[in-house]
Amino acid sequence: MSPNDQIDEINVLKLTLHSRLVGYLVGFQNGRNVLSFADEFKHDPSRPTFSLITHTNFPHSAKLMSQPWARHQRLHPVLSNLLPEGALRELISQGLKTHIDNEFQIFSYLGQDLPGAIVATPMEPQDVPESVLTTHGKAKAIKFEGSDLRNKFSLAGIQMKFSMKEKDGRYNLTKNGELGDWIIKTPSTKHKHVPVNEYTAMNLAALAGVDIPDIKLIELNKLDNLPQINLPDEKLAFAIKRFDRDGNTRIHMEDFAQVLVKYPHNKYDAANSEQIGKVIYDFSGDGLADAQQLARRLLVNILLANGDAHLKNWSLLYQDQVTPRLSPAYDIVTTSVYFDDEKEYALNIGKTKKWFLVTEKNFQDWADKSGIPWRAIKPHIDDTMEKARTLWPEALEKLPMDELHKEKLKSHWFKLQANFNIVG
Repeated sequence: MSPNDQIDEINVLKLTLHSRLVGYLVGFQNGRNVLSFADEFKHDPSRPTFSLITHTNFPHSAKLMSQPWARHQRLHPVLSNLLPEGALRELISQGLKTHIDNEFQIFSYLGQDLPGAIVATPMEPQDVPESVLTTHGKAKAIKFEGSDLRNKFSLAGIQMKFSMKEKDGRYNLTKNGELGDWIIKTPSTKHKHVPVNEYTAMNLAALAGVDIPDIKLIELNKLDNLPQINLPDEKLAFAIKRFDRDGNTRIHMEDFAQVLVKYPHNKYDAANSEQIGKVIYDFSGDGLADAQQLARRLLVNILLANGDAHLKNWSLLYQDQVTPRLSPAYDIVTTSVYFDDEKEYALNIGKTKKWFLVTEKNFQDWADKSGIPWRAIKPHIDDTMEKARTLWPEALEKLPMDELHKEKLKSHWFKLQANFNIVG
């Protein structure tokens, strides 16, 4: 057999969205992977939204879907960002006995419980359409190798977090296709008191008008079937209700690394807040209301000294399967209490990242560059500050954040510019 006659062996995943065929993701033995959209999906004007860049109203969406999306090792960013990062990714790759960058294998393993509504199902060789085999030259579909890893879940992020199902006050890792309804974040072995930090920060954000899901603190002894992970001598985990699940119904979502087609390792430096603002204002089902909520959250992250509001901590939610809306807020943490020299937030606002220099003028520049009328944003900036100054000092005293962390947060408030100063 000559090299030109060589037949590639491939694994094939069928991708579906709300039970509709999206296309086929093919994994080659050499690490190459290719996503091809099904004709019935890309030519359907009423199709559910796979990603904003495939929305019928998005510029050049038809052209983007006309050609296969090919990558090597890592998947296309729209898919790659569905996979976990950090310690959780290491845990899964070790269990699968695969390289941490072999994203096709990790994706195929986690495909039944990905964030949002995309489902990736391994195909039996005899079920792979001939059109898929011929699209990739001479290819032969082969069976997926089995895995004995029991716990299947995928949540992007660098913390240890698990999708769990609540029943009678106890929380279990999901299995056998069951969908989790809570994201549980266990205490960190690196930083102290993260669960109570996030619970406090999220509550303060809500008091300032930020839309958040249900949250709670849960005793660790109520979590069942966790994998063998190291845990510090702390008793509480942080729980946040999954807004991409409604019982057994999946609600599609995507973070802004997916929206802007950036890989997770570029989540801090590949875009700015103006780009997020422009996308939301131009494409959301209620662009003005979501832009106003976005501005409120940008300010709250500064007030709470959250330096980690990167691209993956902002998401679009497709409640009606088609129309994007800004999702509820998540992952708001007072990060500066863990880094003494931290003085910047994650993404530029009006040409600056420095929270002790930012003023209302930076927000006006942000609105102008995002194409959002400043007159529609300023009342929400003013309202956020009124709520924070009025409600936060007393609320902070009653919330469970570590006392030393509370003092650091109050010190942060005092150092902000006059526009945003809070004296508790």
